[in-house]
Amino acid sequence: MPDPDPAPAATPGTVPGTKRSFLRQVLRLAGPYWNCKRCAKVRGMILLLLLLTMGQVGLMVWVNYWNRALFDALEQHSVRGVLLQVGFFALIFVITIAVTAAHLIVKRWLMIDCRAWLTEHLVGNWMVATEITISLAHSLVFCLMTIGLFIDILWSVSGAIVVPGTGVQVPGYMVPLAFIYAALGSTISWMIGRPLVRATNALQSAEATFRFGLSRARENTEAIALMRGEPLERASSATRFGQIVREWNRQSLAYMGLVSFGAGYGALLPVFPILVAAPQYISGAMSLGVLMQAAQAFQRLTSALSWPVDNIGEIARCRASADRVLSLYDGLQQLDAVAQAPGRPHIVLERSERARLVIEDLCITEPSGHILLEHFSVDIRRGERVLIEGNPAVTGSLFKVIGGLWPWGSGRVWLPVDGGMLFVAQRPFLPEGTLREALCYPHFPEPEAFPVSSIRHALECAGLAWLASRMDERDNWEQVLQQRAQQRLGIARVLLHRPAWVFMEEATDSFDPKGERLILEMLRRELPNMTLLNISFHPGLKKLHHRTIVLSRVSC
Repeated sequence: MPDPDPAPAATPGTVPGTKRSFLRQVLRLAGPYWNCKRCAKVRGMILLLLLLTMGQVGLMVWVNYWNRALFDALEQHSVRGVLLQVGFFALIFVITIAVTAAHLIVKRWLMIDCRAWLTEHLVGNWMVATEITISLAHSLVFCLMTIGLFIDILWSVSGAIVVPGTGVQVPGYMVPLAFIYAALGSTISWMIGRPLVRATNALQSAEATFRFGLSRARENTEAIALMRGEPLERASSATRFGQIVREWNRQSLAYMGLVSFGAGYGALLPVFPILVAAPQYISGAMSLGVLMQAAQAFQRLTSALSWPVDNIGEIARCRASADRVLSLYDGLQQLDAVAQAPGRPHIVLERSERARLVIEDLCITEPSGHILLEHFSVDIRRGERVLIEGNPAVTGSLFKVIGGLWPWGSGRVWLPVDGGMLFVAQRPFLPEGTLREALCYPHFPEPEAFPVSSIRHALECAGLAWLASRMDERDNWEQVLQQRAQQRLGIARVLLHRPAWVFMEEATDSFDPKGERLILEMLRRELPNMTLLNISFHPGLKKLHHRTIVLSRVSC
Protein backbone atom coordinates (compact mmCIF):
# COMPACT_ATOMS: atom_id res chain seq x y z
CA MET A 1 0.00 0.00 0.00
CA PRO A 2 1.55 3.36 -0.95
CA ASP A 3 2.37 5.73 1.86
CA PRO A 4 0.10 8.76 2.22
CA ASP A 5 1.34 12.31 1.93
CA PRO A 6 3.23 13.38 5.02
CA ALA A 7 0.89 14.82 7.62
CA PRO A 8 1.53 18.20 9.22
CA ALA A 9 3.75 18.19 12.26
CA ALA A 10 0.84 19.22 14.46
CA THR A 11 -1.29 16.25 13.53
CA PRO A 12 -1.60 14.06 16.63
CA GLY A 13 -1.22 10.35 16.58
CA THR A 14 1.90 10.08 14.44
CA VAL A 15 5.44 9.29 15.40
CA PRO A 16 8.61 9.29 13.35
CA GLY A 17 9.01 6.13 11.36
CA THR A 18 5.43 4.97 11.75
CA LYS A 19 4.46 5.71 8.15
CA ARG A 20 7.61 4.26 6.61
CA SER A 21 7.16 0.89 8.32
CA PHE A 22 3.39 0.71 8.72
CA LEU A 23 2.91 -2.91 7.68
CA ARG A 24 5.86 -4.11 9.74
CA GLN A 25 4.61 -2.25 12.80
CA VAL A 26 1.09 -3.63 12.40
CA LEU A 27 2.52 -7.14 12.22
CA ARG A 28 4.67 -6.45 15.28
CA LEU A 29 1.62 -5.19 17.17
CA ALA A 30 -0.92 -7.80 16.09
CA GLY A 31 1.44 -10.74 15.48
CA PRO A 32 1.43 -11.92 19.12
CA TYR A 33 -2.32 -12.53 18.80
CA TRP A 34 -1.38 -15.75 16.95
CA ASN A 35 0.47 -16.94 20.07
CA CYS A 36 -1.82 -15.57 22.79
CA LYS A 37 -3.07 -17.69 25.71
CA ARG A 38 -6.08 -18.92 23.76
CA CYS A 39 -3.98 -19.53 20.63
CA ALA A 40 -5.53 -22.96 19.95
CA LYS A 41 -9.01 -21.49 19.56
CA VAL A 42 -7.69 -18.46 17.68
CA ARG A 43 -5.76 -20.60 15.20
CA GLY A 44 -8.73 -22.93 14.76
CA MET A 45 -11.07 -20.03 14.01
CA ILE A 46 -8.59 -18.47 11.58
CA LEU A 47 -8.26 -21.81 9.80
CA LEU A 48 -12.05 -22.17 9.70
CA LEU A 49 -12.34 -18.65 8.28
CA LEU A 50 -9.79 -19.55 5.61
CA LEU A 51 -11.71 -22.72 4.71
CA LEU A 52 -14.99 -20.80 4.52
CA THR A 53 -13.30 -18.21 2.33
CA MET A 54 -12.09 -21.00 0.05
CA GLY A 55 -15.68 -22.27 0.01
CA GLN A 56 -16.92 -18.82 -1.08
CA VAL A 57 -14.37 -18.70 -3.89
CA GLY A 58 -15.32 -22.26 -4.89
CA LEU A 59 -18.98 -21.24 -5.08
CA MET A 60 -18.02 -18.35 -7.33
CA VAL A 61 -16.26 -20.80 -9.68
CA TRP A 62 -19.28 -23.09 -9.59
CA VAL A 63 -21.58 -20.15 -10.44
CA ASN A 64 -19.26 -19.27 -13.31
CA TYR A 65 -19.54 -22.73 -14.85
CA TRP A 66 -23.27 -22.84 -14.05
CA ASN A 67 -23.65 -19.55 -15.93
CA ARG A 68 -21.99 -21.12 -18.98
CA ALA A 69 -24.21 -24.21 -18.83
CA LEU A 70 -27.37 -22.11 -18.45
CA PHE A 71 -26.69 -19.91 -21.46
CA ASP A 72 -25.71 -22.93 -23.55
CA ALA A 73 -29.04 -24.56 -22.62
CA LEU A 74 -30.87 -21.37 -23.56
CA GLU A 75 -29.02 -21.17 -26.86
CA GLN A 76 -29.98 -24.79 -27.59
CA HIS A 77 -33.62 -24.14 -26.57
CA SER A 78 -33.37 -27.13 -24.17
CA VAL A 79 -36.17 -27.08 -21.57
CA ARG A 80 -34.69 -30.10 -19.79
CA GLY A 81 -31.26 -28.44 -19.68
CA VAL A 82 -32.71 -25.20 -18.27
CA LEU A 83 -34.69 -27.08 -15.57
CA LEU A 84 -31.57 -29.03 -14.64
CA GLN A 85 -29.64 -25.79 -14.20
CA VAL A 86 -32.50 -24.39 -12.08
CA GLY A 87 -32.07 -27.39 -9.78
CA PHE A 88 -28.33 -26.81 -9.58
CA PHE A 89 -28.95 -23.15 -8.80
CA ALA A 90 -31.22 -24.08 -5.89
CA LEU A 91 -28.40 -26.20 -4.46
CA ILE A 92 -25.90 -23.37 -4.99
CA PHE A 93 -28.35 -20.97 -3.34
CA VAL A 94 -28.72 -23.07 -0.16
CA ILE A 95 -24.98 -23.75 0.18
CA THR A 96 -24.17 -20.05 -0.40
CA ILE A 97 -26.50 -18.98 2.40
CA ALA A 98 -25.02 -21.54 4.81
CA VAL A 99 -21.40 -20.68 3.98
CA THR A 100 -22.05 -16.93 4.12
CA ALA A 101 -23.78 -17.17 7.50
CA ALA A 102 -21.02 -19.33 8.99
CA HIS A 103 -18.39 -17.04 7.51
CA LEU A 104 -20.02 -13.96 9.06
CA ILE A 105 -20.20 -15.54 12.53
CA VAL A 106 -16.56 -16.69 12.46
CA LYS A 107 -15.28 -13.38 11.10
CA ARG A 108 -17.18 -11.32 13.69
CA TRP A 109 -15.94 -13.61 16.48
CA LEU A 110 -12.38 -12.97 15.35
CA MET A 111 -13.07 -9.23 15.17
CA ILE A 112 -14.30 -8.93 18.75
CA ASP A 113 -11.78 -11.43 20.12
CA CYS A 114 -8.87 -9.66 18.45
CA ARG A 115 -10.20 -6.34 19.73
CA ALA A 116 -10.49 -7.74 23.25
CA TRP A 117 -6.95 -9.10 23.08
CA LEU A 118 -5.53 -5.84 21.71
CA THR A 119 -7.40 -3.79 24.31
CA GLU A 120 -6.13 -6.03 27.10
CA HIS A 121 -2.64 -5.94 25.59
CA LEU A 122 -2.51 -2.13 25.53
CA VAL A 123 -4.49 -1.40 28.68
CA GLY A 124 -2.41 -3.90 30.58
CA ASN A 125 0.56 -1.63 29.89
CA TRP A 126 -1.47 1.58 29.82
CA MET A 127 -8.60 1.63 19.44
CA VAL A 128 -5.74 -0.52 15.12
CA ALA A 129 -9.49 -0.58 14.19
CA THR A 130 -9.64 -4.37 14.40
CA GLU A 131 -12.96 -4.69 12.54
CA ILE A 132 -11.58 -2.87 9.49
CA THR A 133 -8.23 -4.64 9.70
CA ILE A 134 -9.74 -8.14 9.78
CA SER A 135 -12.24 -7.25 7.03
CA LEU A 136 -9.45 -5.92 4.82
CA ALA A 137 -7.26 -8.94 5.49
CA HIS A 138 -10.11 -11.30 4.70
CA SER A 139 -11.08 -9.47 1.51
CA LEU A 140 -7.43 -9.46 0.38
CA VAL A 141 -7.12 -13.23 0.88
CA PHE A 142 -10.45 -13.70 -0.89
CA CYS A 143 -9.24 -11.63 -3.86
CA LEU A 144 -5.92 -13.48 -4.06
CA MET A 145 -7.76 -16.81 -4.22
CA THR A 146 -10.12 -15.40 -6.83
CA ILE A 147 -7.21 -14.21 -8.96
CA GLY A 148 -5.53 -17.61 -8.85
CA LEU A 149 -8.64 -19.50 -9.91
CA PHE A 150 -10.15 -17.13 -12.46
CA ILE A 151 -6.89 -16.54 -14.32
CA ASP A 152 -6.99 -20.22 -15.20
CA ILE A 153 -10.69 -20.13 -16.17
CA LEU A 154 -10.36 -16.97 -18.28
CA TRP A 155 -7.23 -18.29 -19.97
CA SER A 156 -8.97 -21.51 -21.00
CA VAL A 157 -12.25 -20.02 -22.24
CA SER A 158 -11.05 -16.85 -23.95
CA GLY A 159 -9.19 -18.77 -26.65
CA ALA A 160 -6.62 -17.06 -28.86
CA ILE A 161 -6.71 -13.96 -31.00
CA VAL A 162 -4.56 -13.01 -33.98
CA VAL A 163 -3.07 -9.53 -33.88
CA PRO A 164 -4.14 -7.82 -37.15
CA GLY A 165 -1.36 -7.22 -39.67
CA THR A 166 1.19 -9.35 -37.80
CA GLY A 167 -0.18 -12.86 -37.87
CA VAL A 168 0.90 -13.23 -34.22
CA GLN A 169 -1.46 -15.38 -32.20
CA VAL A 170 -2.04 -14.34 -28.56
CA PRO A 171 -3.48 -17.19 -26.41
CA GLY A 172 -5.68 -16.30 -23.46
CA TYR A 173 -5.70 -12.69 -24.58
CA MET A 174 -8.40 -11.62 -22.10
CA VAL A 175 -6.11 -12.32 -19.12
CA PRO A 176 -3.52 -9.61 -19.96
CA LEU A 177 -6.41 -7.29 -20.90
CA ALA A 178 -7.87 -7.82 -17.40
CA PHE A 179 -4.51 -6.95 -15.82
CA ILE A 180 -4.16 -3.84 -18.00
CA TYR A 181 -7.73 -2.74 -17.24
CA ALA A 182 -7.24 -3.22 -13.46
CA ALA A 183 -3.79 -1.60 -13.48
CA LEU A 184 -5.05 1.52 -15.25
CA GLY A 185 -8.04 1.71 -12.91
CA SER A 186 -5.93 1.24 -9.79
CA THR A 187 -3.35 3.81 -10.88
CA ILE A 188 -5.93 6.47 -11.65
CA SER A 189 -7.84 5.63 -8.47
CA TRP A 190 -4.76 6.00 -6.28
CA MET A 191 -3.95 9.33 -7.89
CA ILE A 192 -7.49 10.58 -7.30
CA GLY A 193 -7.93 9.05 -3.84
CA ARG A 194 -4.47 9.67 -2.38
CA PRO A 195 -5.58 12.78 -0.42
CA LEU A 196 -8.29 10.68 1.26
CA VAL A 197 -5.87 9.14 3.79
CA ARG A 198 -4.67 12.53 4.98
CA ALA A 199 -8.18 13.98 4.97
CA THR A 200 -9.49 11.04 7.04
CA ASN A 201 -6.69 11.37 9.56
CA ALA A 202 -7.28 15.11 9.88
CA LEU A 203 -11.02 14.55 10.35
CA GLN A 204 -10.45 12.00 13.12
CA SER A 205 -8.09 14.44 14.84
CA ALA A 206 -10.67 17.24 14.63
CA GLU A 207 -13.40 14.97 16.00
CA ALA A 208 -11.17 13.88 18.89
CA THR A 209 -10.39 17.53 19.71
CA PHE A 210 -14.09 18.39 19.63
CA ARG A 211 -15.02 15.50 21.94
CA PHE A 212 -12.21 16.41 24.34
CA GLY A 213 -13.44 20.00 24.49
CA LEU A 214 -17.01 18.92 25.26
CA SER A 215 -15.79 16.50 27.94
CA ARG A 216 -13.60 19.18 29.51
CA ALA A 217 -16.47 21.66 29.54
CA ARG A 218 -18.77 19.08 31.16
CA GLU A 219 -16.24 18.41 33.91
CA ASN A 220 -15.92 22.12 34.67
CA THR A 221 -19.50 23.30 34.17
CA GLU A 222 -19.77 24.92 37.57
CA ALA A 223 -16.51 26.85 37.28
CA ILE A 224 -17.45 28.02 33.78
CA ALA A 225 -20.90 29.15 34.94
CA LEU A 226 -19.52 31.01 37.97
CA MET A 227 -17.04 32.89 35.77
CA ARG A 228 -19.70 33.59 33.12
CA GLY A 229 -17.59 31.81 30.56
CA GLU A 230 -20.45 30.24 28.60
CA PRO A 231 -20.12 32.56 25.56
CA LEU A 232 -16.40 31.85 25.28
CA GLU A 233 -16.93 28.10 25.63
CA ARG A 234 -19.69 28.19 23.02
CA ALA A 235 -17.40 30.11 20.70
CA SER A 236 -14.55 27.63 21.30
CA SER A 237 -16.90 24.72 20.69
CA ALA A 238 -18.15 26.35 17.49
CA THR A 239 -14.56 26.85 16.34
CA ARG A 240 -13.70 23.22 16.97
CA PHE A 241 -16.85 22.07 15.21
CA GLY A 242 -16.03 24.40 12.33
CA GLN A 243 -12.74 22.54 11.96
CA ILE A 244 -14.72 19.28 11.76
CA VAL A 245 -16.87 20.78 9.00
CA ARG A 246 -13.80 21.91 7.06
CA GLU A 247 -12.12 18.51 7.36
CA TRP A 248 -15.41 16.81 6.49
CA ASN A 249 -15.65 18.90 3.31
CA ARG A 250 -12.04 18.04 2.42
CA GLN A 251 -12.85 14.37 2.88
CA SER A 252 -16.05 14.77 0.85
CA LEU A 253 -14.10 16.27 -2.04
CA ALA A 254 -11.65 13.37 -1.90
CA TYR A 255 -14.56 10.92 -1.84
CA MET A 256 -16.31 12.73 -4.70
CA GLY A 257 -13.43 12.25 -7.11
CA LEU A 258 -12.97 8.66 -6.05
CA VAL A 259 -16.68 7.75 -6.21
CA SER A 260 -17.11 9.47 -9.58
CA PHE A 261 -14.25 7.52 -11.08
CA GLY A 262 -15.44 4.31 -9.42
CA ALA A 263 -18.92 4.74 -10.90
CA GLY A 264 -17.52 5.04 -14.41
CA TYR A 265 -15.08 2.21 -13.84
CA GLY A 266 -17.83 -0.07 -12.55
CA ALA A 267 -20.27 0.84 -15.33
CA LEU A 268 -17.73 -0.09 -18.02
CA LEU A 269 -16.67 -3.36 -16.37
CA PRO A 270 -19.70 -5.57 -17.40
CA VAL A 271 -19.68 -4.24 -20.97
CA PHE A 272 -15.97 -4.25 -21.79
CA PRO A 273 -15.34 -8.05 -21.74
CA ILE A 274 -18.42 -8.77 -23.90
CA LEU A 275 -17.22 -6.27 -26.51
CA VAL A 276 -13.73 -7.74 -26.43
CA ALA A 277 -14.95 -11.34 -26.76
CA ALA A 278 -17.73 -10.55 -29.24
CA PRO A 279 -15.54 -11.23 -32.35
CA GLN A 280 -14.90 -14.77 -31.06
CA TYR A 281 -18.63 -15.38 -30.61
CA ILE A 282 -19.56 -13.85 -33.97
CA SER A 283 -16.99 -16.02 -35.75
CA GLY A 284 -18.43 -19.11 -34.09
CA ALA A 285 -15.34 -19.85 -32.02
CA MET A 286 -17.40 -19.37 -28.83
CA SER A 287 -20.85 -20.49 -27.78
CA LEU A 288 -23.13 -18.05 -25.98
CA GLY A 289 -22.46 -19.86 -22.72
CA VAL A 290 -18.69 -19.61 -23.15
CA LEU A 291 -19.03 -15.92 -24.02
CA MET A 292 -20.98 -15.23 -20.83
CA GLN A 293 -18.58 -17.37 -18.79
CA ALA A 294 -15.60 -15.44 -20.20
CA ALA A 295 -17.32 -12.12 -19.49
CA GLN A 296 -18.11 -13.13 -15.92
CA ALA A 297 -14.60 -14.53 -15.35
CA PHE A 298 -13.16 -11.26 -16.67
CA GLN A 299 -15.33 -9.31 -14.22
CA ARG A 300 -14.34 -11.54 -11.28
CA LEU A 301 -10.65 -11.33 -12.13
CA THR A 302 -10.69 -7.58 -12.70
CA SER A 303 -12.70 -7.00 -9.51
CA ALA A 304 -10.16 -9.01 -7.53
CA LEU A 305 -7.27 -7.15 -9.15
CA SER A 306 -9.06 -3.89 -8.32
CA TRP A 307 -8.97 -4.58 -4.57
CA PRO A 308 -7.10 -1.30 -3.87
CA VAL A 309 -9.72 0.66 -5.86
CA ASP A 310 -12.65 -0.87 -4.01
CA ASN A 311 -11.11 -0.61 -0.54
CA ILE A 312 -9.23 2.69 -0.58
CA GLY A 313 -11.77 4.27 1.78
CA GLU A 314 -11.47 1.39 4.26
CA ILE A 315 -7.69 1.44 3.88
CA ALA A 316 -7.68 5.16 4.69
CA ARG A 317 -9.75 4.66 7.84
CA CYS A 318 -7.67 1.67 8.89
CA ARG A 319 -4.45 3.58 8.29
CA ALA A 320 -5.59 6.61 10.27
CA SER A 321 -6.82 4.49 13.21
CA ALA A 322 -3.79 2.19 13.15
CA ASP A 323 -1.38 5.13 13.18
CA ARG A 324 -2.88 6.30 16.47
CA VAL A 325 -2.73 2.91 18.15
CA LEU A 326 0.79 2.34 16.86
CA SER A 327 1.80 5.74 18.21
CA LEU A 328 0.53 4.74 21.66
CA TYR A 329 2.11 1.31 21.37
CA ASP A 330 5.49 2.77 20.36
CA GLY A 331 5.33 5.27 23.21
CA LEU A 332 4.69 2.49 25.72
CA GLN A 333 7.46 0.39 24.21
CA GLN A 334 9.90 3.29 24.45
CA LEU A 335 8.98 3.88 28.10
CA ASP A 336 9.46 0.18 28.87
CA ALA A 337 12.77 0.14 27.03
CA VAL A 338 14.06 3.15 28.95
CA ALA A 339 12.86 1.82 32.30
CA GLN A 340 14.25 -1.70 31.74
CA ALA A 341 17.43 -0.84 29.87
CA PRO A 342 20.35 -2.98 31.12
CA GLY A 343 22.62 -1.04 33.40
CA ARG A 344 20.19 1.86 33.76
CA PRO A 345 19.53 2.66 37.43
CA HIS A 346 15.95 2.48 38.60
CA ILE A 347 14.09 2.44 41.87
CA VAL A 348 13.59 -1.06 43.24
CA LEU A 349 10.43 -1.91 45.20
CA GLU A 350 10.48 -5.06 47.30
CA ARG A 351 8.36 -6.61 50.01
CA SER A 352 9.71 -6.93 53.52
CA GLU A 353 8.62 -9.32 56.23
CA ARG A 354 9.17 -6.59 58.78
CA ALA A 355 6.34 -4.32 59.89
CA ARG A 356 8.22 -1.31 58.56
CA LEU A 357 8.47 0.91 55.52
CA VAL A 358 12.16 1.31 54.79
CA ILE A 359 13.60 3.62 52.14
CA GLU A 360 17.33 3.25 51.46
CA ASP A 361 19.43 5.87 49.66
CA LEU A 362 16.60 6.99 47.43
CA CYS A 363 17.34 9.21 44.45
CA ILE A 364 14.33 10.49 42.50
CA THR A 365 14.81 11.93 39.04
CA GLU A 366 12.59 13.24 36.31
CA PRO A 367 12.26 11.08 33.17
CA SER A 368 14.74 13.50 31.57
CA GLY A 369 17.29 12.59 34.24
CA HIS A 370 17.13 15.81 36.28
CA ILE A 371 17.49 15.03 40.00
CA LEU A 372 14.59 15.95 42.30
CA LEU A 373 15.73 14.26 45.51
CA GLU A 374 18.88 12.37 46.43
CA HIS A 375 20.33 10.35 49.31
CA PHE A 376 17.01 10.07 51.12
CA SER A 377 16.60 7.31 53.69
CA VAL A 378 13.89 6.75 56.25
CA ASP A 379 12.57 3.97 58.49
CA ILE A 380 8.88 4.18 59.41
CA ARG A 381 7.56 1.77 62.01
CA ARG A 382 4.08 0.29 62.19
CA GLY A 383 1.68 2.68 63.94
CA GLU A 384 3.67 5.85 63.25
CA ARG A 385 2.03 8.96 61.87
CA VAL A 386 4.40 10.93 59.70
CA LEU A 387 3.75 14.34 58.17
CA ILE A 388 5.62 15.03 54.94
CA GLU A 389 6.14 18.63 53.85
CA GLY A 390 8.32 20.44 51.36
CA ASN A 391 8.50 20.94 47.63
CA PRO A 392 5.28 19.67 45.96
CA ALA A 393 7.16 18.17 43.01
CA VAL A 394 9.32 16.11 45.36
CA THR A 395 6.56 15.04 47.73
CA GLY A 396 4.31 14.12 44.83
CA SER A 397 7.00 12.01 43.19
CA LEU A 398 7.71 10.25 46.51
CA PHE A 399 4.01 9.36 46.74
CA LYS A 400 4.23 7.83 43.25
CA VAL A 401 7.48 6.01 44.08
CA ILE A 402 5.90 4.26 47.06
CA GLY A 403 2.86 3.45 44.90
CA GLY A 404 5.09 1.86 42.25
CA LEU A 405 4.27 4.47 39.60
CA TRP A 406 7.65 6.24 39.40
CA PRO A 407 10.67 4.11 38.40
CA TRP A 408 13.01 6.97 37.51
CA GLY A 409 15.90 7.23 39.90
CA SER A 410 17.77 4.77 42.11
CA GLY A 411 17.62 3.28 45.55
CA ARG A 412 15.44 0.73 47.23
CA VAL A 413 12.04 0.82 48.91
CA TRP A 414 10.99 -2.01 51.24
CA LEU A 415 7.21 -2.20 51.51
CA PRO A 416 5.54 -3.96 54.43
CA VAL A 417 3.46 -7.04 53.71
CA ASP A 418 1.25 -6.94 56.78
CA GLY A 419 -2.19 -5.38 57.03
CA GLY A 420 -2.61 -4.03 53.50
CA MET A 421 -1.95 -0.58 52.08
CA LEU A 422 -4.28 2.10 50.77
CA PHE A 423 -3.35 5.21 48.80
CA VAL A 424 -5.62 8.24 49.08
CA ALA A 425 -5.05 10.83 46.36
CA GLN A 426 -6.01 14.47 46.47
CA ARG A 427 -9.08 13.70 44.43
CA PRO A 428 -10.13 10.08 44.95
CA PHE A 429 -11.30 8.13 41.94
CA LEU A 430 -15.04 7.49 42.11
CA PRO A 431 -16.25 5.04 39.46
CA GLU A 432 -19.69 5.46 37.94
CA GLY A 433 -22.11 3.15 39.69
CA THR A 434 -23.65 2.92 43.12
CA LEU A 435 -22.28 4.76 46.12
CA ARG A 436 -21.63 1.38 47.74
CA GLU A 437 -19.39 0.40 44.78
CA ALA A 438 -17.54 3.72 45.02
CA LEU A 439 -16.83 3.11 48.69
CA CYS A 440 -15.74 -0.49 48.12
CA TYR A 441 -13.52 0.40 45.15
CA PRO A 442 -11.29 -1.28 44.02
CA HIS A 443 -13.13 -4.28 45.50
CA PHE A 444 -16.76 -5.07 44.78
CA PRO A 445 -17.30 -7.76 47.41
CA GLU A 446 -20.37 -9.71 48.35
CA PRO A 447 -22.76 -7.70 50.54
CA GLU A 448 -21.74 -9.57 53.69
CA ALA A 449 -18.08 -8.58 53.22
CA PHE A 450 -18.93 -4.95 54.04
CA PRO A 451 -22.14 -4.92 56.08
CA VAL A 452 -24.51 -2.00 55.72
CA SER A 453 -23.81 -1.04 59.32
CA SER A 454 -20.09 -0.69 58.58
CA ILE A 455 -20.77 1.45 55.51
CA ARG A 456 -23.14 3.69 57.48
CA HIS A 457 -20.60 4.05 60.28
CA ALA A 458 -17.85 5.00 57.83
CA LEU A 459 -20.07 7.61 56.20
CA GLU A 460 -21.08 9.06 59.58
CA CYS A 461 -17.49 9.32 60.80
CA ALA A 462 -16.45 11.01 57.55
CA GLY A 463 -19.29 13.55 57.83
CA LEU A 464 -21.38 12.02 55.04
CA ALA A 465 -24.29 10.57 57.01
CA TRP A 466 -26.67 12.34 54.61
CA LEU A 467 -25.46 10.04 51.82
CA ALA A 468 -26.35 6.80 53.61
CA SER A 469 -29.85 6.77 52.12
CA ARG A 470 -28.33 6.92 48.61
CA MET A 471 -26.06 3.94 49.16
CA ASP A 472 -27.52 1.91 46.29
CA GLU A 473 -28.20 4.84 44.01
CA ARG A 474 -26.31 4.95 40.69
CA ASP A 475 -24.78 8.24 39.61
CA ASN A 476 -21.65 9.94 38.35
CA TRP A 477 -20.38 10.83 41.81
CA GLU A 478 -17.47 12.88 40.54
CA GLN A 479 -20.02 15.26 39.04
CA VAL A 480 -22.59 15.07 41.82
CA LEU A 481 -20.32 15.66 44.82
CA GLN A 482 -18.24 18.74 45.59
CA GLN A 483 -14.50 18.22 46.05
CA ARG A 484 -14.74 18.38 49.85
CA ALA A 485 -17.45 15.69 49.82
CA GLN A 486 -15.30 13.61 47.49
CA GLN A 487 -12.39 13.87 49.90
CA ARG A 488 -14.69 12.85 52.75
CA LEU A 489 -15.69 9.83 50.65
CA GLY A 490 -12.00 8.98 50.31
CA ILE A 491 -11.68 9.10 54.11
CA ALA A 492 -14.80 6.92 54.47
CA ARG A 493 -13.14 4.41 52.15
CA VAL A 494 -10.17 4.27 54.55
CA LEU A 495 -12.49 3.64 57.49
CA LEU A 496 -14.32 0.90 55.62
CA HIS A 497 -11.22 -0.97 54.39
CA ARG A 498 -9.27 -0.39 57.64
CA PRO A 499 -5.77 -0.84 56.13
CA ALA A 500 -2.68 -1.00 58.30
CA TRP A 501 -0.79 1.49 56.09
CA VAL A 502 -2.35 4.64 54.62
CA PHE A 503 -0.59 7.05 52.27
CA MET A 504 -2.37 10.37 51.78
CA GLU A 505 -1.40 13.06 49.28
CA GLU A 506 -3.16 16.34 50.13
CA ALA A 507 -6.25 14.24 50.73
CA THR A 508 -7.75 16.83 53.12
CA ASP A 509 -6.54 20.06 51.50
CA SER A 510 -10.09 21.26 50.72
CA PHE A 511 -10.93 21.46 54.45
CA ASP A 512 -10.38 24.47 56.66
CA PRO A 513 -7.73 24.00 59.40
CA LYS A 514 -10.29 23.03 62.02
CA GLY A 515 -12.05 20.55 59.75
CA GLU A 516 -8.72 18.98 58.75
CA ARG A 517 -7.71 18.52 62.39
CA LEU A 518 -11.07 16.92 63.19
CA ILE A 519 -10.64 14.45 60.31
CA LEU A 520 -7.14 13.45 61.41
CA GLU A 521 -8.20 13.11 65.05
CA MET A 522 -11.13 10.94 63.97
CA LEU A 523 -8.78 8.68 61.98
CA ARG A 524 -6.52 8.32 65.01
CA ARG A 525 -9.50 7.47 67.18
CA GLU A 526 -11.09 4.98 64.78
CA LEU A 527 -7.84 3.37 63.57
CA PRO A 528 -5.37 3.71 66.46
CA ASN A 529 -2.90 1.17 65.04
CA MET A 530 -2.89 2.57 61.51
CA THR A 531 0.37 3.85 60.05
CA LEU A 532 -0.11 7.17 58.25
CA LEU A 533 2.11 9.00 55.80
CA ASN A 534 0.39 12.29 55.19
CA ILE A 535 1.59 14.73 52.55
CA SER A 536 0.13 18.10 53.44
CA PHE A 537 1.20 21.73 53.30
CA HIS A 538 -1.28 23.18 55.78
CA PRO A 539 0.14 24.63 59.01
CA GLY A 540 -0.78 23.40 62.44
CA LEU A 541 -0.73 19.65 61.71
CA LYS A 542 2.60 18.70 63.28
CA LYS A 543 1.16 17.98 66.71
CA LEU A 544 -1.17 15.39 65.18
CA HIS A 545 1.82 13.38 63.89
CA HIS A 546 4.73 11.68 65.59
CA ARG A 547 7.28 13.39 63.38
CA THR A 548 7.67 15.61 60.34
CA ILE A 549 9.85 15.08 57.29
CA VAL A 550 10.66 18.07 55.07
CA LEU A 551 11.72 17.30 51.50
CA SER A 552 13.54 19.93 49.46
CA ARG A 553 14.21 19.86 45.75
CA VAL A 554 17.80 19.54 44.60
CA SER A 555 18.98 22.89 43.25
CA CYS A 556 19.58 23.08 39.49
